[in-house]
Amino acid sequence: MGRPRDPSIDERALDATRRLLDEEGLTATTVQAVAKRSGVHASAIYRRWPTRIDLIYDAAFADLPPGRIRPTGDLRRDLGRFVRAYVATFELPVVRAAIPAIVAARGSGDPSPRVLTHLSVRPQFRDIIAAAPPGEVDRTVDPDQVFDLLLGAVLVRTLVPDEVRRLPKIDDTVDLLMRVLTPR
Repeated sequence: MGRPRDPSIDERALDATRRLLDEEGLTATTVQAVAKRSGVHASAIYRRWPTRIDLIYDAAFADLPPGRIRPTGDLRRDLGRFVRAYVATFELPVVRAAIPAIVAARGSGDPSPRVLTHLSVRPQFRDIIAAAPPGEVDRTVDPDQVFDLLLGAVLVRTLVPDEVRRLPKIDDTVDLLMRVLTPR
């Protein structure tokens, strides 16, 4: 059966990865750098995380279960709470540092099914739309397409350099979502 797994190894490696991402950025966050900073041998890291991307993903997202926004039926208010929570998660420094690696891994055909699924709040968004009073939402509008628009806006806030992007207020984003969802 072997020796029991030492949970302190996981925590030391994840903590070192977070600190490297935050302090030195994505490029400096290698398995070897994590091993050196954490005092955990690289082979022990690879036994737990088969790739650098898996390690970065867990370091950035494992402790961030998406907050549950319970629909109240007040669509504008619920959307505002949802968008603020979603943006706040993606604007955390460690998440901002990890996102480019995760997006690049997906673009290169990385087969890891976990990438960004941990933060999938699409079902919460659907619940908010479904809880709106009758007649407040155009039922011909696909909530998944609206969510994709929101995800794009959030990723622009995260990935595009400040000097190139326009950073709309959260309320402006909520207003835009309301215009898309409201029956004409």
